[in-house]
Amino acid sequence: MSDVDFDSEQYQKHREAGEILATVREETVERIEVGASHLEVAEFAENRIRELGGEPAFPLNISVDEEAAHATPRIGDDSTFGEEMINIDIGVHVDGWLADSAITVDLSGNDELVEASAEALNAAIEMIEPGIDTATLGDVIGRTIDGYGYNPVVNLTGHGLGHWEQHTTPNIPNRKVPQGTTLEAGDVVAIEPFATDGGGKVQEGSEEEIFALETDKSIRDRQARQALEQITEEFRTLPFATRWLDVARPEMALRRLKQEDVVHGYPVLKEQAGYYVSQKEHTVIVTEDGCEVTTR
Repeated sequence: MSDVDFDSEQYQKHREAGEILATVREETVERIEVGASHLEVAEFAENRIRELGGEPAFPLNISVDEEAAHATPRIGDDSTFGEEMINIDIGVHVDGWLADSAITVDLSGNDELVEASAEALNAAIEMIEPGIDTATLGDVIGRTIDGYGYNPVVNLTGHGLGHWEQHTTPNIPNRKVPQGTTLEAGDVVAIEPFATDGGGKVQEGSEEEIFALETDKSIRDRQARQALEQITEEFRTLPFATRWLDVARPEMALRRLKQEDVVHGYPVLKEQAGYYVSQKEHTVIVTEDGCEVTTR
């Protein structure tokens, strides 16, 4: 028996974040249809999280077709959904304790690719218990996706969730690797298979709308300084969107903060053009005899 107190405030807040996320994910998916606005869907999800008592742990990711991660609407974005494969990745925190979940909404007619990542996630979750090696989880994820005739995205992984930390150890690979990490009771991890009909490696694109604090230091420029104050008070170390900043010229303020190495950006990650990426993700707490999925 472990000495982890699963009734502690930490785990209760992880669960609360997961419950909020599950509700918002369902309501957001209902709004995705051909012609709907990316920006309106993102703002709906983020505002709904706040209405339900949480805060967004990162901007709503809306990744389309070959995009895999880090895409979110720009200020004034007029993009609308087409007959595409759409990945929605949602993060919620309650006092810095996180939940992270993603789902693919397919308007492109590629059901099996969606099923591949979903079944890989199910297969991994069924195996989670104290003592399981993350390499074993990567192997089952990779083999499940291979069984559908697709490739796992090998340079993206699941991850641990810390306090005010969206990505922490351990990494959960999406393929067989030589060596992993042993999960223990009390660990909180996001399992996150990506499947693709492409080569299985994503590259950084040129677009960048999501940022996070790198270091807090004195900034002379007034607008950049105002932006930094908001970042450190509201978002701390968690990712945020350009459109979340309340300063007059947010793009310029962010450019200055990036030049000073105060913030770093998250470029959109993409497969090769013409291919699709599907994603499915849940957050789990490793329990004494298995795991508890907080985001179902």
